[in-house]
Amino acid sequence: MSQRAIITQLLPHLYLIDDAGESTCYVICGQEKAMLIDTANGMEDLHAIVRTLTDLPLIVVNTHGHCDHIYGNAYFDEAFLHPADRPLAAEHFAMFQEEYDQRGLTACPFRDIAIGQVFDLGGITLEVVPLQGHTAGSIGLIAREDRILFSGDGVNTHLWMQLDESLPIAALQQMLLELKAQHGHQFDRVLTGHAKDFRDASIVDILLAGCQRLLTGQRSADQPYRYFGGECLQHPISDVPGEVIVYNESKL
Repeated sequence: MSQRAIITQLLPHLYLIDDAGESTCYVICGQEKAMLIDTANGMEDLHAIVRTLTDLPLIVVNTHGHCDHIYGNAYFDEAFLHPADRPLAAEHFAMFQEEYDQRGLTACPFRDIAIGQVFDLGGITLEVVPLQGHTAGSIGLIAREDRILFSGDGVNTHLWMQLDESLPIAALQQMLLELKAQHGHQFDRVLTGHAKDFRDASIVDILLAGCQRLLTGQRSADQPYRYFGGECLQHPISDVPGEVIVYNESKL
């Protein structure tokens, strides 16, 4: 049935759905309910794909309002999103409204999600935490029993901070410091919005070190970075190619 989605079972109750290498969403199953975290690009019937994994009542949560994490919302009745990202989501849906119309799809309504909100799936609880930086309304979810942070693009080792909707690097740094202080004891592993597997929680410290170098002018290793919006800069945060904070000087 599926041509794009590559499904990996990470735990007995947790599945990673890689949408053609472009974005990643997750299905986590409790005893009573399941949650879908992000909905990828919407090029396939994600509801049908999820139903091959679970028939439990389903909660859909978007970590932020970018197109590659919300377009699959059309296959569901509703989705949770932080209110700060509603205008961004509306903008991204409008960009492809013609395509949606041609395919007979309609974006589902949003419900507001709140920082500190807890979802009880039955034996698995997920707490909403703030990850603002990549966008103003970026959130993460901590699966308490599994000690996993689902971070969307908010905590990511290829982190776009150059976008108009991205906050300054100083705001990213402050968010990471608060995440570590308030929630660092709650998670050991991270699953990002573009992951193929778990990352260690130490990526928070790696990003913090990158922010510190950027803010103190240690940018001699930075290189140009081209994307759909033009050219900006990339700051390496490790020795692994592609592990960077992408930025422009207006964010410093």
